[in-house]
Amino acid sequence: MSKRDYYDVLGVSKGASADELKKAYRKKAKELHPDRNKDNPDAEAQFKEVNEAYDVLKDAEKKAAYDRFGHAAFEGGMGGGGGPRPGAGFGGGDFSSAFSDVFDDLFGDFMGGQRGRQRATRGSDLRYNLRVTLEEAYAGIQKTINVPGSVACSACDGTGAEGGGEPTTCPTCSGMGKVRAQQGFFTVERTCPTCSGTGQIIKNPCKVCGGAGRIEKDRALSVNIPAGVETGTRIRLAGEGEAGMRGGPAGDLYIFVEVAPHKLFERDGVNLYCRVPVSMSKAALGGAIEVPTIDGGRSRVQIPGGSQSGRQMRLRGKGMPALRGGGTGDMFIELAVETPVNLTSRQKELLREFEELGEDNNPESKSFFSSVKSFWDSMKG
Repeated sequence: MSKRDYYDVLGVSKGASADELKKAYRKKAKELHPDRNKDNPDAEAQFKEVNEAYDVLKDAEKKAAYDRFGHAAFEGGMGGGGGPRPGAGFGGGDFSSAFSDVFDDLFGDFMGGQRGRQRATRGSDLRYNLRVTLEEAYAGIQKTINVPGSVACSACDGTGAEGGGEPTTCPTCSGMGKVRAQQGFFTVERTCPTCSGTGQIIKNPCKVCGGAGRIEKDRALSVNIPAGVETGTRIRLAGEGEAGMRGGPAGDLYIFVEVAPHKLFERDGVNLYCRVPVSMSKAALGGAIEVPTIDGGRSRVQIPGGSQSGRQMRLRGKGMPALRGGGTGDMFIELAVETPVNLTSRQKELLREFEELGEDNNPESKSFFSSVKSFWDSMKG
């Protein structure tokens, strides 16, 4: 059976570029791999044919000979590249040579990501916990914080080499950061043991940073805390994290905000709650009281006569500003009716007199004890 034209096998034209050949081969190799076509008895033969075609066409000398003489270029007696060596790959064509060219494209995700050297390493991200008062969270504030971490070494300009010199190419991996090992028809890449994947080595490390290109140093940073922040709010400062290794980009700084508890106000989202004690007589007779607001001001609130403990009154727009979307929450006043203490003899006398005359002044108590009496009566029955 005569061989098919190699260009037809890959589905490309005779003038196809190296990239087009590689792309076509990658596509065909994926489609026809025997492991993916166990139900197709012709898949293995077609897979061999694709590898053989690409092995010839990817090599400039072999391709030139094939373009001139066709398949006869690799048969006995013809020069220009020689025939496929016996036992190569699955048969015709040097499978391992062809397949290694697209190994990273097919299996790169399983072998540790992208191919190529890694000259510099990005710095780590940092976390900073910042505590602010409720007043600061209400108004917003500019704060200066001291952040411990790594900064680029000024003695070597972050290169890690003495005097700011440039690192040299690693002789083991030729700057690729990885070394290859042939295992059967697979080519396996591993991180270069000499340069640890950076692709470079430093012959004369900087005495200040020891070749790392960075040193430990505290930094003072100015941070803008917007109005409306609450516990758990995260602020990102790009490039303010750890300095990168050997001139690599810095990481980011993440500021996690915690709003401290307040003596007067309790927060629930954008709303504030304030518990205000009032005298028994004020609650009974009604009247005006002054309450504090988070902006440092005060508001006058009118208490209705007969108010009970737990009663709430709303002050619209006196809460916290919304961090996103605008608007302001409300403030809720909760009354706590206070029982008088340290009574004088005269006060006690007046209260006893009031108690005797106040049979109809406590409807809630009257209703409760009426229910208690009904409960006891039902138990007797």
